[in-house]
Amino acid sequence: MRMRTRLGIATTLAMAVAVAAGCDRNAPGDAATPGAPTQADAAAAARPAEAPVGIAGVPGTAQTAEAADPAEAAAAAGADDALRTTAAAMFGTIPEVVEELRGQPLSADQVELGRMLFFDPRLSSSQLITCNTCHSIGTGGADNVPASIGHGWQRGPRNSPTVFNAVFNAAQFWDGRAADLAEQAKGPVQASVEMNSTPERVVETLESIPQYVERFGTAFPGQANPVSFDNMAFALEAFETTLVTPDSRFDRWVLGDDAALDATERKGLELFVSSGCASCHNGRNFGGQTYFPFGVIERPGADILPEGDKGRFEVTATASDEYVFRAAPLRNVELTAPYFHSGQVWDLEQAVAIMGTAQLGRELDTDESSAIAAFLRTLTGRQPSVEYPILPPSTARTPRPVR
Repeated sequence: MRMRTRLGIATTLAMAVAVAAGCDRNAPGDAATPGAPTQADAAAAARPAEAPVGIAGVPGTAQTAEAADPAEAAAAAGADDALRTTAAAMFGTIPEVVEELRGQPLSADQVELGRMLFFDPRLSSSQLITCNTCHSIGTGGADNVPASIGHGWQRGPRNSPTVFNAVFNAAQFWDGRAADLAEQAKGPVQASVEMNSTPERVVETLESIPQYVERFGTAFPGQANPVSFDNMAFALEAFETTLVTPDSRFDRWVLGDDAALDATERKGLELFVSSGCASCHNGRNFGGQTYFPFGVIERPGADILPEGDKGRFEVTATASDEYVFRAAPLRNVELTAPYFHSGQVWDLEQAVAIMGTAQLGRELDTDESSAIAAFLRTLTGRQPSVEYPILPPSTARTPRPVR
């Protein structure tokens, strides 16, 4: 009964959040991808799939034991239906493919060019650092260190966010200073602490390599000067839209596969919604849609929330934006430790407990933190399979590395 009551409240909250935080087709962050869930979609998504997908091969998968008592099973099924409807409305699922950006179709040539550029170290002035250095395809789209190491072994100021599913975010970076992935791509290339290059050097490098000149011309036909810094960024964005992780156990469960989540994981989802976690971490990416102060109720210590990093204030210069950050997307979160913008927490259960006290004003007990963390691990989807490209060789005209 307690679970039904809490779910009734949560369902009401879900409808409010769906309107306010972007669960409809016109929501910020989902506008780049057609088919974001509406309430009608939620009802359809909550219906069992005609042929539920098996759950073998997903990290952390465990089969669900059947209830021994039929009456208990029926009661649990009713609660699960309500929870599934709420989850479908608040979150939705990750699609298999993103076919367009801002209403424009993506071409295979743009995606392929972006794949090459993503792994090409010559975008950096040292010719050592690639996009994959900090957003490793093999490690959850992040680099699993507190802060990335860039040009000249400099340490970056913040933890590197995952690039997986980033296309569904309303804005990029912890402070939201980039509106989309193309704008985001330009930042690290030019940042002195990261790739330490310039638009002019990048264009000079690409124009010095005949195969790249040909590929830019094919990817951006009809342009007088297809080799440009803007087109480099767009190609990277096009490739990054392929870095989505569908078919998580949570997604399978939302689509009707009852066996995809076990009892502890379902309890964790119910707690995630009813405790208020979903007020910030909603939408298909479980976050990435809007901004909140880190420490709504209780500010963490300086080890987790460094006093010198004031978050979105550095973008807006508005006093109310001090220590405000974008709500972190939680898809694949088990793969992207350490956590928070400071990268100072390595344990997912600990991160959940910190968020309980800092954001919710509630001290979650061990069982609650463990259940929520268990649920979060079900958000790990099918990881992208990307073949490392063979890159075209430099020429005598290609700029030399800079130390």
